[in-house]
Amino acid sequence: MGMEDETRHFLVQIANTISLVLLWMMVNVLLGIYIGLGFFEGSPTWKNISYYSLFILSFILLFRHLKRKWKF
Repeated sequence: MGMEDETRHFLVQIANTISLVLLWMMVNVLLGIYIGLGFFEGSPTWKNISYYSLFILSFILLFRHLKRKWKF
């Protein structure tokens, strides 16, 4: 039983990681491409700067979270 529980936990952890990364990517695609915050019209506006700042900050936080989650 112990090996099956470890395998199940590992597969659930993989699925959670994939779903979290996909959610992060979908939110950034929605804001960046569909809403247009990722594109400049001449020079960057405060909306573009805010989008890219939050993009970088959210990536750092996501990376830190996944790094902690995957430590055994």
